[in-house]
Amino acid sequence: MSDKTFMHKAIRLAAKGKGRTSPNPMVGAVIAKGGKIIAADYHRKAGTPHAEALALNKAGKRAQGSTLYISLEPCCHTDKKTPPCTKSIIAAGIKRVVVAIIDPNPKVSGRGLRELQKAGIETLSGIMEAEARKLNEAFIKYISEKRPFVILKIAQSLDGKIATASGESKWITGEKAREYVHKLRNEVDAVLVGIGTVKKDNPSLDCRIRKGRNPYRIIVDSNLQIPLDAKVLKHNDGKTIIATIPPHPPLLKEGIISSPFVKGGHREIFSKKECADYHKKIDILNDMGIRILTVKEKDGKVDLKFLMKELGKCEITSVMIEGGSSINASALASGIVDKVLLFTAPKIIGGVDSISSIGGKSLALLQNAFKLKNNRVRKIGDDILLEGYL
Repeated sequence: MSDKTFMHKAIRLAAKGKGRTSPNPMVGAVIAKGGKIIAADYHRKAGTPHAEALALNKAGKRAQGSTLYISLEPCCHTDKKTPPCTKSIIAAGIKRVVVAIIDPNPKVSGRGLRELQKAGIETLSGIMEAEARKLNEAFIKYISEKRPFVILKIAQSLDGKIATASGESKWITGEKAREYVHKLRNEVDAVLVGIGTVKKDNPSLDCRIRKGRNPYRIIVDSNLQIPLDAKVLKHNDGKTIIATIPPHPPLLKEGIISSPFVKGGHREIFSKKECADYHKKIDILNDMGIRILTVKEKDGKVDLKFLMKELGKCEITSVMIEGGSSINASALASGIVDKVLLFTAPKIIGGVDSISSIGGKSLALLQNAFKLKNNRVRKIGDDILLEGYL
């Protein structure tokens, strides 16, 4: 039994925590001696015992002189709800510690291994590092940049269309692909759509798999156009957020109010009634338990890059964009997208007036096209999924 074999087990255990540990990472731990596993466990939820502590508790005195395999460097700081794992590892008499990746958290970042080394424990890092990094790619970005990892999910036809000219889009991809998307909703912290998607499709943005949990639902709605009877407002769980432009103080002049609220991408003149209705709607939404997140404006719309910073402050570590043509284009243009999941159905819609998956203005030069790397292609039902990174 090699180090890689035991680490593979630790990483697989860590993956059981998908969608449950945020803002903490997913971590698995395996304790082995004489080529056999003594104990193993994984971190289940932020604020609960870490994987190392759970495994050590299972092993008891048998941990003496054993090797501990952990998918992430053990913590050594006290700025959290649980005690530092390095102390427990030392007290248990562990002889050797093998980790997949160094913790990117600046409060740890190599300090955990150095503390173990000072206690006479042999350490090794970098075993199955690529696999461990991919598993915790959202946590790594969040803890390093304080912004969520952003996935752009698109479901399109072979010719790059997401809807017919009349707006019909249900369903381009098949049932298996849609099931997979619900699995992803169970794993990410939040899903994000634009107001156009809410008004056209009236989605619930929930997770419909057995024992799944609903993510946060973020609606980008610059002008607060959301209908009060929208399904996405009916969850009553405090997890719906509307991102809008901050209401600047209006200027009263000759019976009308000039306001920087935006309609259709242009600055407009709002009547007194319209401004009053805007603030009344905010009050109603607040009473419904909907959080209104006011962010900076950019070109008459919500500044998506600024929005990501605000979501990071809310400890949202991952966001999956499930919007339409416009929000997809804005997300790419703003530079917030880390990963693309492109589902392509074996269908051709055709027509210059049908709706493309990426809207906005076309690029002047092909060399400026968005390029994906580390691509992976696989079949899901009859559809093809391309997964790549920007």
